[in-house]
Amino acid sequence: MSTELRLGTRGSQLALWQANTVAARIAAAGGPPCRIVVIKTSGDQLQEAPLSAIGGKRLFVKEIEDALLRREIDLAVHSSKDMPAVLPPGLAIAGVLPREEPFDAIVLPAGTGDWGLGTEKGLEARDAHQPYAISDQPSAMTTIDDLVAHLGRSPAIGNGSVRRIAQLTRLFPRARFVPIRGNLDTRLRKLDEGAHDALVLAAAGLRRLGFGHRISLALPASACVPAPGQGIVAIEIRDGDARVRDAAARISDPDAAAALAAERALVEALGGGCQTPVGALASTVGGDALELVAAVVALDGSRAIRGQACGPRDEAAALGARVAAQLVRDGAGEILAEAAKAQGAVEGIQP
Repeated sequence: MSTELRLGTRGSQLALWQANTVAARIAAAGGPPCRIVVIKTSGDQLQEAPLSAIGGKRLFVKEIEDALLRREIDLAVHSSKDMPAVLPPGLAIAGVLPREEPFDAIVLPAGTGDWGLGTEKGLEARDAHQPYAISDQPSAMTTIDDLVAHLGRSPAIGNGSVRRIAQLTRLFPRARFVPIRGNLDTRLRKLDEGAHDALVLAAAGLRRLGFGHRISLALPASACVPAPGQGIVAIEIRDGDARVRDAAARISDPDAAAALAAERALVEALGGGCQTPVGALASTVGGDALELVAAVVALDGSRAIRGQACGPRDEAAALGARVAAQLVRDGAGEILAEAAKAQGAVEGIQP
C-alpha cells in the first residue's frame, strides 16, 4: 500500500501555493509525501459570472469534497473562507496553517502617486509562519480619510463580494462596484490598464503570492470586517482517517484553529452562507483568550449591526455562538432575511 497522500486542490495560483505549502510542511514535519491532484470546480468553470449570481463560493469546494468522499484523494486544501459553515457529513477540518494578514486591502493602479510603494519589491512568496500585521508597507496613505480623499465619493471599484460591497457602500455611497474574477495577475493587469479606480482584495492572497507591495491600504476591521476564515488555509479530511489527521495535526496552528472555530460557529449560528453580508474576525489576546468582532450589514449599507465579546480560547465555538446571539438580538436576523430574499431573486429562486 502506498504511503503517499493524494492532496486535492484547485488549480489557481493561490490554491497551488496553499497546496504546495501544506505538502512541504507535512514532509518537513516527518509526515508522508503528498502528490498534488488538481480538481476543476464549478466556480473555476464559471469565470464570467458574479459569485452572488451562481450560488456563492461553495462552488470552489464542492467537487473537491466529492472527490474526498469518493476516496479519490486523501486530503483537501482550501482557503477556509470558501468553505461552508456546515461541512458535508463525513468530512472534518483537521488542521490549519498560521493565519496571514486577515484584512481586506485597497489596491490602486500602479504609479498612482506614492500610494502603496513599499519596500517589498521581490516576488518571493511570503512564509505562512510569519505573523500578520495590519500593514508593514510604508505608504503616504494611512487612514480611511486618505482613501476617501483620493478616490472621491463615486469611484469604480473592482470587487464581487456581497460583504465587502455592503460595508464599503457606507464609505462610498455612490461607488460603482464591478465584479472581477480570474487570477490575481489578471485582476492587477486590468486595474493598471484603467478598468477600475481601485480593487478590493484579500491582503493574504496578495502577500502569499508576492504582491504585498501593491497594497495601498489595509482596511481595519472598524471599516470593513473581514470574511470569516479570511487568511486561513484549512486542511479537510475524511472524519475518522487517523493517518491523515495525524499528518495534518503535525503542522496545525492552534491560534488560527481557535480563531477559525469561533468565526465558523458564528456563521453557522446565523445560518449564513458564503455570499452573505457577514464579517467576523477572532484574535488571540492575553495568550489564552479570544476576542471576536463581527458585523452584519444591509446590502445597501443603510444599517450595520456589530457585536464583540471575549472568551477562553478553548471555548472558541461557544464564543462564536454567543456573539451571533448578540447580533440577532440587535436586529441582524432581519438584515440577513432581506439579504437571503435578494439572493434568491438574483438566482431566480422564489422566496
